[in-house]
Amino acid sequence: MINRIGIISDIHGNSLALEAVIEDMEKNHVNTILNLGDSLYGPLDPAGTFELISELKMISISGNQDRFILESREFKNKSNATLEFVLETLPEDAFVWLQQLEQVAEWNKFFLCHGNLQHDDVPLIETFQNGQVHKKDPKTLEEEIMQLKQPIILCGHTHVPHILQLQESKKWVINPGSVGLPAYDDDFPFYHKMESGSPYAKYTILDLEEDEVISISQRNIKYDFEHAALQAEKLNRSDWAYWIRTGLVK
Repeated sequence: MINRIGIISDIHGNSLALEAVIEDMEKNHVNTILNLGDSLYGPLDPAGTFELISELKMISISGNQDRFILESREFKNKSNATLEFVLETLPEDAFVWLQQLEQVAEWNKFFLCHGNLQHDDVPLIETFQNGQVHKKDPKTLEEEIMQLKQPIILCGHTHVPHILQLQESKKWVINPGSVGLPAYDDDFPFYHKMESGSPYAKYTILDLEEDEVISISQRNIKYDFEHAALQAEKLNRSDWAYWIRTGLVK
């Protein structure tokens, strides 16, 4: 019997993108959903996104922006308009849900993390060197995941899809990309851009048969990204609007 797994990450409050991904998963008979975090932060529809997540049985972990929401609420930090919008829009049960999320999780043959194994804001697959973002050397990645018994390691955070099989351990390392935010820029640890190159919602489907991986497919789903971009512009986030429309950073 085939167990079909849907792997999602970095929804960032984009309920329109999540709706399209859910519809595609239903058409493809996905029976388990694994959510790698950064689900609700963004100038779009955090409350609607939480409602969609609540209606589905999915295994979710926390991302760095989920943690940021909770820490900001605890310390009464409203350092930007987007954060203020999120804090004021989310219902109380969304904060309860966020508090219950673990930073990493184990399920079946899978190890779930948002960033790397220790830090939710540091990538697993990529590294920062000489002012640029690079994929790690396979030997380095092998060493970092050596202690894990699971053959499939899932990560998010960078919003850029990757499907890797390491030759020594034969472990799979998968980043499904971002459901709701196909590009962004960041100042940590130095200014850099992360770009997927298209506005489509991204996720991964993985098929297991008798605990063996028999197929992995990266999905790129068209949705009404123009509507989502307009939502961002209502909160004066022209940067988010451009990222959503193009999958690129200006």
